[in-house]
Amino acid sequence: MFDYSSYLRKGKLPHIWCPGCGHGIIMKGLIRAIDAMGWSKDETAIASGIGCASRLPGYVDFNTVHTTHGRSIAFATGIKLANPKLNVVVLGGDGDMTAIGGNHLIHACRRNIDMTLIIMNNNIYGMTGGQYSPTTPNGMGATTAPYGMIENNFDVAELVAGAGATFVARGTTYHAMQMTDIIKQAFKHKGFSVVEVIAGCPTNFGRKNKRAEGYSMLEWQRDTAVPLERWQTMGADERADKYPIGILHKQEREDYLTTYDRMAGFKAI
Repeated sequence: MFDYSSYLRKGKLPHIWCPGCGHGIIMKGLIRAIDAMGWSKDETAIASGIGCASRLPGYVDFNTVHTTHGRSIAFATGIKLANPKLNVVVLGGDGDMTAIGGNHLIHACRRNIDMTLIIMNNNIYGMTGGQYSPTTPNGMGATTAPYGMIENNFDVAELVAGAGATFVARGTTYHAMQMTDIIKQAFKHKGFSVVEVIAGCPTNFGRKNKRAEGYSMLEWQRDTAVPLERWQTMGADERADKYPIGILHKQEREDYLTTYDRMAGFKAI
């Protein structure tokens, strides 16, 4: 039995997540991946912004910083530049990362800084009242979309790949062990790695879309997520309302700090 307790700040528990929320599954996957990498607590730094997902660093016993809304990538960039030896991880939700933090997101992809971003995508602003986010699917309900979402939603994986991220992957909380392995592969990659994890929010997304029970969110993930190998053989009609999971894009490109050291002609640290 894996011992999660040694990685937790027990004084910060119980957590604030609702029953059926997927963020606890992601937290356990993150811990398993860090443990598999053999990273010590002192050499691991985790940054987050604001939102349900961004509360996660408060519960884990690493070097952690809970920053302002949408700015966690900027803080994490500063941490990595100040101490390149640290293993830097950024955590946040779909609203935090693709709305107010969207500009930081695309430029971190462009720069290819050697750190890992985990976007917990539950398709909603869960903490602040259930408003629609840039990833809320067209037609789905939210407190600010009472007749259904009329805008087209971002495909997070395509967005970050187009912006220059050199490792892009997607998992779900239903496929928990695959998600853990994906996070581990992201950690191993030299460059900016983005892992989107599809998670459930039964309280604010589920109640508006007839999925108010935690298990119904997991069943939806089971029925809509398609392994990449199968996705590549499917036609357009078969792909409707589904999405691929796995490592979707991987490219070897010199990371930011390596380029800086080479162009400056010296080793920064």
